[in-house]
Amino acid sequence: MEGRCHVIDGDTIVINGTHIRLAGIDAPELDQPYGQKAKFAMIALCKGQTVRAILTEGTSYERVVAKCLLPDGTDLSAALVTQGLALDWAKFSGGTYRHLEPGDARKKLWRVDAKHKGRFKMEA
Repeated sequence: MEGRCHVIDGDTIVINGTHIRLAGIDAPELDQPYGQKAKFAMIALCKGQTVRAILTEGTSYERVVAKCLLPDGTDLSAALVTQGLALDWAKFSGGTYRHLEPGDARKKLWRVDAKHKGRFKMEA
């Protein structure tokens, strides 16, 4: 799937009416600390770009899950993790993006980290 996208939040975009969850990462919800910043970082990455979504198996809250790439090969998941605005979600990524997390990312995004450890319920 390919096209211009609309950004919902740091880890969800829409291409041609299809909601896509970025594979392997988790960004804060919009009402959590850094949630708005994650969304605006994703907007800045995607602005004026065609995004290619390589669909993976499965869905997440009625969204397809995909690895999303810009024309220059930039992996959107990797870019957001590198900026410290999303965390690698090892349960789904196998640790693919963990090495890209800045040293303070898990402390800064403590709610996301706590969710991964089962301390917060999953949000729809």
